[in-house]
Formats: sequence, C-alpha cells, structure tokens
Amino acid sequence: MKARIAGTALIAALVVFAGYAALYIAPDERTMHEIQRVFYFHLPAWITSFTAFTVVFLANVAYLLTRRPQWDSLGVAAAEVGVACCTIGLITGPLWARPVWGVWWTWDARLTTTFILWLLYVSYLLLRDLLEDPERRATLSAVFGIFAYLDVPLVYVSNRLWRTQHPQPVVLGGQGSGLDPTMGKVLGLCVVAIFGVMIPILMDRYRLERLRHELDELRLEVEARTSDSNSAVTPGSRKDTP
Repeated sequence: MKARIAGTALIAALVVFAGYAALYIAPDERTMHEIQRVFYFHLPAWITSFTAFTVVFLANVAYLLTRRPQWDSLGVAAAEVGVACCTIGLITGPLWARPVWGVWWTWDARLTTTFILWLLYVSYLLLRDLLEDPERRATLSAVFGIFAYLDVPLVYVSNRLWRTQHPQPVVLGGQGSGLDPTMGKVLGLCVVAIFGVMIPILMDRYRLERLRHELDELRLEVEARTSDSNSAVTPGSRKDTP
C-alpha cells in the first residue's frame, strides 16, 4: 500500500513538473508563440494513444491464437486507455488550430482519418456491451479490433502521403524537421509523464476486467446449473402425498 502511494505521488510530481516545463521552460516558438505550447500535451496524447491501440492489436491477435481470456481483458483495458488519450488529442488539436489556422476543424486527410480512428475504437467498446456471451464477445471484438488497427498506420502517414492542413511532422519528418534541443527534452519529459499516468490506469483496468470475466463465468455456470435442475423436474415426476 505504501509503495502504491509513493508511486502515485511520484507520478503526480512528474506530471506537475512536465506541465511546468511545457509552460515555462520550453522556449517560445517564433511564429506561433504561446499557443504552440499545446504541442507538449497534444503530441504525447497521440503517442500514448497509438501505443495503447498497438497493445489492443497485439492482445487481439494473441487471443485469437490462444483463446486465453487474459488477452481479451488486456485488449479492452488498452482500448479504453487509448480512447481516453485519443479524445485528449482531438480536444487539444482544435484548441491549437483555431488561433493558428483560423478554424476549429477541417476535413483534411490527417484529421478525417484520426476522427475515424476514434469512432472505430469507440465502436469496439460498444460492440462488447452488445454481446453477453464472454467467448463470442471476445472473438468478435478481437476481429473488429484487428480491423480497426489498420487505421493507425494510415493516420501516421496521412500527412506524408497527402497535402493536408495539418503541418508536416517535426519529429522523424525527414530533412528540415526537428526540434530545438530544449523543446525536445521538454517533449520527452511530457511523453514520460503521460506514460506514467497511462500504465497504472491500464494495469488497474486490466485487473478489473479479469474480475469481471470471472464474474461472467460464475453467472453462466449458475444459470446452466439452474437450467439443468429445472429440466430434471418434469410434470408427473412428483408424487402427491395423502
């Protein structure tokens, strides 16, 4: 318990320091100035969401190969974390775009594929709520999750393949790209801070899903035993006593 509290305090301190660094330590960007500091929250949100969706993909593949329920639990846990981070990215993007582009949103290739990505993984979570049988739910959601992941690399390369309102990559974007060294360090700190929040939430959500799966199995077992006992008692099998 003490270790958990200490870990939470450490993560909280890391998040606070990362926020301070993004607002006060990172140098001013010469064209966008203060609004550019959204970058230190926007990009880490997308990095963590892509990481979470990759975990979903790997867990879905592992489930279809092994049929072990723990992979299904990991998949849904990572999907929820990924959707949360993706939502942060979709919120911070327009906040940055409005002062710079003059519009909150535009349906270019990067933004459209990103919005589709969010819809796909929200649909993944909704699909699970529509299916009661644990095995059928795990199988269908795994297939859908693998399909949904096809949009992740498409989002990543969209502003490389097409001309978009969204700027070209400043990290790993080829010739002419790159960050000021201090900006790069602050960005790295913010990424570590977001991962520090994401990983404990993912682990807690995984444990919760494992407990939910065990509860579903117990419920189905009770229902099966009740059905068997009811079918064993047929009309006329009871004898009236005088």
